[in-house]
Amino acid sequence: MFEITSKTWKTLPLHTVILELLQRKGPATDSELFKMIKEVYSDLSFSSYNKELMRLEIEGLIHVSALTKGKRRVELIKNT
Repeated sequence: MFEITSKTWKTLPLHTVILELLQRKGPATDSELFKMIKEVYSDLSFSSYNKELMRLEIEGLIHVSALTKGKRRVELIKNT
C-alpha cells in the first residue's frame, strides 16, 4: 500500500493518506477508512483521526454524512 521508511517520521502526512485512499477506493464508512489508515499509522488514535476528518471537511476537501447511529460515510469532494 504505502511505504514507510522510518518508525519516527511518517513520509506521508495523515491528510494525504486519507485523500489518496478516498481517491483510490471511493466513498467509505469512517470505520473502514480508519482500519485502512491504521495499516500506515499504527499509533493513530480515533480522536486524532476524527480531528483530521473535521479539518478536511472544513477545508472543503471531503464530505462526512451520517448513515446510521455511530456510522458515517466519508467521501471525496470532486473539484471540477
